[in-house]
Amino acid sequence: MAILLCNKCSYLREAPDEYIGKTVKCPVCKEPVAIHNTITFVKNVIEKFQGLQKKYSKLKEEVELELVETEDLNFDDVDIDLHNTSAMTNQTQFKPIIDWFDQKGILLDVDTSKIDTQGFFDEIAVALGDNYELLKDVNDRIKKTQRKGYNSVTLAIANYSQKEVQSLTRYCKALYDFSFVAKYFYNKSEKRIHLTLQQTSSVVNFFNGEWLEWFVFMKLLMLFYEKKVPFSALRSFKVHFPNEDKHEVDVFFLINNKIPLFIECKSGEFRSTIEKYHKLRTRMGIDKQNFTMLVLGLSDEQTKGLTSMYEITFVNEKNFVEYFLTLL
Repeated sequence: MAILLCNKCSYLREAPDEYIGKTVKCPVCKEPVAIHNTITFVKNVIEKFQGLQKKYSKLKEEVELELVETEDLNFDDVDIDLHNTSAMTNQTQFKPIIDWFDQKGILLDVDTSKIDTQGFFDEIAVALGDNYELLKDVNDRIKKTQRKGYNSVTLAIANYSQKEVQSLTRYCKALYDFSFVAKYFYNKSEKRIHLTLQQTSSVVNFFNGEWLEWFVFMKLLMLFYEKKVPFSALRSFKVHFPNEDKHEVDVFFLINNKIPLFIECKSGEFRSTIEKYHKLRTRMGIDKQNFTMLVLGLSDEQTKGLTSMYEITFVNEKNFVEYFLTLL
């Protein structure tokens, strides 16, 4: 048996044995192609594949050894600006999380851009989250306007106090300074803020709920950093179970390389997903107190009631830092 494989266009077909050792033109691209004995050809392919496998295994061992020998990131020894650093993207930082899931047979798909704080998503998210009661209307107006495909928002702020007006204008000016909006204008006499919106997907997704993930991630990052608690952290990554089920995880911390903290962030409807996350908690083997659903706008009374009803812990944007502080 003979085989024809074109190195240029990858055309593949069988050929009569009498052509073995001869060169013919490829039927597709007309390039000269040698005809090989199929058995000999396959043996050569297998040998090359085995050689590449050995090289890969050796490189893998070298990389793993490098990771073992690399000194763990020690946030106690350096003064890090958590709002402007790529330190979180270092694999040494989040490798304990990968190992923790790997022990359960769960693979991770990590996008390090989701934990790189050199952009401005984290700053605006913290500003919005820390003052959500005041800025809620601004966020809702931007989100609804973007959904409708329009690009301008006018905010009437005459009924706000002087201090609130200062906070609103400062926040909207920050949106402009960090390019979350294309234009900003404050008409002081009419007490109106005019915003021209950005329509890029990253900004639209941010106002549509991704800001809450950034807010939670940064607040816990700052908490554990200030308390000098050893941690690893990831945001917005995918987990792949052995049966090929896939789930996205909003925020995940691993304390002291062994205590998992799972946070699902919901800025909208959440009730229909309670059963889904109850099952997910069981599959991951995480204790109820460490598996949380943070629902924007829930009252403290609601979080307590829902926590007593279901096998996951509910928190809100106001009490989640205090809650995780109690776990320390």
